[in-house]
Amino acid sequence: MAPYESDDSTTAGEADDLRTGRNKAARYVVPVAVVGVAAATIGLVPALADSGDPDLPKISAQQLIDKIAKSDVQQMSGTVKISTDLGLPDLGGLESSLTSGAGKSGDGSSADPSAKLTELATGTHTLRVAADGPDRQKISLLENAAEYSLIHNGKDVWGYDSQSNSVYHSTASDSTAEHKKEDVPATPKDLTEDALKAVDDTTSVTVEGTAQVAGRDAYRLVIKPKQSGSTVGQITVAVDSKTGLPLKFTLTPASGGAAVIDAGFTQVGFAKPAASTFDFKVPKGAKVTEDDQTDHADGHFDGGLKGDEKSGKPDGELAKGPDGLNVIGKGWNSIATFDTGGQGVPSGSDVGGDFGGFLDSLGDKVTGKFGSGTVFKTRLINALITDDGKVYVGAVNKDALVKAANKG
Repeated sequence: MAPYESDDSTTAGEADDLRTGRNKAARYVVPVAVVGVAAATIGLVPALADSGDPDLPKISAQQLIDKIAKSDVQQMSGTVKISTDLGLPDLGGLESSLTSGAGKSGDGSSADPSAKLTELATGTHTLRVAADGPDRQKISLLENAAEYSLIHNGKDVWGYDSQSNSVYHSTASDSTAEHKKEDVPATPKDLTEDALKAVDDTTSVTVEGTAQVAGRDAYRLVIKPKQSGSTVGQITVAVDSKTGLPLKFTLTPASGGAAVIDAGFTQVGFAKPAASTFDFKVPKGAKVTEDDQTDHADGHFDGGLKGDEKSGKPDGELAKGPDGLNVIGKGWNSIATFDTGGQGVPSGSDVGGDFGGFLDSLGDKVTGKFGSGTVFKTRLINALITDDGKVYVGAVNKDALVKAANKG
């Protein structure tokens, strides 16, 4: 990490490694119909609800980041509440159609985690989580009169949707099992690790007081962009003072108001979960979908934001991402861009009906040297789609997108 403005600073040698993970931290939550790609959960930043200000020894930002990095909680269980408010209009009956086709494998099983967990992009949800070392984790999404569970047990990954009595199964190698586990950043620790990878010399990191979360004393780590133009206001992480485990993760937009995402433990314990927690038996009559393991990379947004080492281009210039995706800009003002091949997004009048109204409610028409296009907006992620099919997307405001498009 690059040095910060105060003594609460990190060392310069870590900046490249953290910057490389910027794309992963910015898993853009953009409507599927808008950008044509499903991306779940940007580095979640929830608003911290103080339930007390414990008196703890002073600690620097670097020391607290080191404490997070050294945290080695192998066994734990608890309940996590996640609230997401991207400022999208009420989708009504469109919500299921927008998410139902995103990321499903095979015949579109509702038990596929890449499809089911898109629900976390809106509203408030409660998760039960449990872990016993690197080979056993379980996440359960509690719904009205239903439950969705994702279980990683050794080389098996199981997803079960009780509402449809559908099962998803993957028999993975060590690497793909780990990949599947990382596809579900459901705990504050997962989210914090992603967010810290966004830290570079465009970022201010400080320790600002203490809090109590789920009955545990915690430090408040605050991460803020130094640059103007970002839609991110700040990220606040409550870090357990004893274990270094992030307990709560909050992202507040630059526009103010409620947090875009608030994810935190409401209950947590560090006893070893019972082995039966991770057992799974296919329920009677359930439809089982076996995963096509050639699709394991789908939906993963892991391109780096470092300069092109082969060409010698420094950071801030055009950097190649995966599958024709390019990244321009630096730090929090990074913008992902790709070309759809000349297929712009139709206007609401072209589409008609409820879906046309949905598109119009999201988009603002813009013009510039690039021609014309539409900016689709949320409280955090904005996307410019030009009429000739080029896409610019990032956690930046409309003016930054237009400026990027004008530069071509």
